[in-house]
Amino acid sequence: MSKRDYYDVLGVARNASDEDLKKAYRRSAMKHHPDRNPGDASAEAAFKECKEAYEVLSDGGKRRMYDQHGHAAFEHGMGGGNAGPGFGGADMGDIFGDIFGNIFGGGARQQGPRRGADIGYMMELDLEEAVAGVEKRIEIPTLANCDPCKGSGSADGKVETCATCHGRGQVRMQRGPFAMQAPCPHCAGTGKTIPNPCPQCDGNGRVEEEKTLSVKIPAGVDNGDRIRLAGEGEAGPVGAPPGDLYVEVRVRPHHLFARDGDDLHCEVPIRISQAALGDTVRVPTLGGEVELRIPIETQTGKLFRLRDKGVKSVRSRHPGDLYCKVVVETPVNLTTEQRELLEQFEATFVGEHGRRHSPKSSTFLDGVKGFWDRMVS
Repeated sequence: MSKRDYYDVLGVARNASDEDLKKAYRRSAMKHHPDRNPGDASAEAAFKECKEAYEVLSDGGKRRMYDQHGHAAFEHGMGGGNAGPGFGGADMGDIFGDIFGNIFGGGARQQGPRRGADIGYMMELDLEEAVAGVEKRIEIPTLANCDPCKGSGSADGKVETCATCHGRGQVRMQRGPFAMQAPCPHCAGTGKTIPNPCPQCDGNGRVEEEKTLSVKIPAGVDNGDRIRLAGEGEAGPVGAPPGDLYVEVRVRPHHLFARDGDDLHCEVPIRISQAALGDTVRVPTLGGEVELRIPIETQTGKLFRLRDKGVKSVRSRHPGDLYCKVVVETPVNLTTEQRELLEQFEATFVGEHGRRHSPKSSTFLDGVKGFWDRMVS
């Protein structure tokens, strides 16, 4: 099922302010919160949906990406610094602190500067790259510290304590019988004000840019493995540390091998004559070709195990095994001579004498006959 538009989820216009978004999220969260709707699966789904929408729209970078590309902005590694729901973003604890804690006058705890948002990136690898390890360069859209102001947001480096909240970042508001704590409207909850904002970043301390990184993928990674690069996420707000970069691995399907943990599986086609008479065939492995002995009278589907010819993953000490499944191939494009030889060969299977050459076929036919005898008796 396709996702609903995030603005429709919160019930706001596309030009809604941050305060409007926060109010809309509070209303929806209060209405659908699991504590208020125990056992209601639809309410829980609606709560998760509005939480996801607020995580994206409350972050300036993610909101811009969503406005440009919709939900596709956070798929297949496109999100970059705006990795979408689940990779940082809005501080849900702050929202629910306002709703369930401060509504009865409880003081909001003073928090340090929030770190920058984490970035999620999806990296696709060939099987050979995942097994041997590789170093790749990637480009990601992110928020970086503004160079002219060194990330301070101030053109002259001067930052003052907010005169409204006296550096606490919170103000006390009286609404009827309730006293509430809310972010200071003058300093946006930072506790600091900038008299002379930097013209390059408008006092934000961060600017959008494309970052190029070299990522080392260790040998043996598999689908779903994540690599954390500390400090390579979005730059934090003024005075806050940066977030992290999480690179998630996706391994492309291989034309020869299928991976199952540390083991590899492949199919080895052989001719009817090779299966009946036995032979030695060459099979591929990650380290090159090796010989596989096919015993006489080998049946299709027989599995051969080659020890230590699989994958040595990042979590194991020893490599897995390679399992080769034999597939007897029916010959095609026969010449006249080949057809005549096969017809002569087939003629030898007539009568009771031929049953011992095809025990599985004979057993199957006997079973079919017995089945129909039981059905009509």
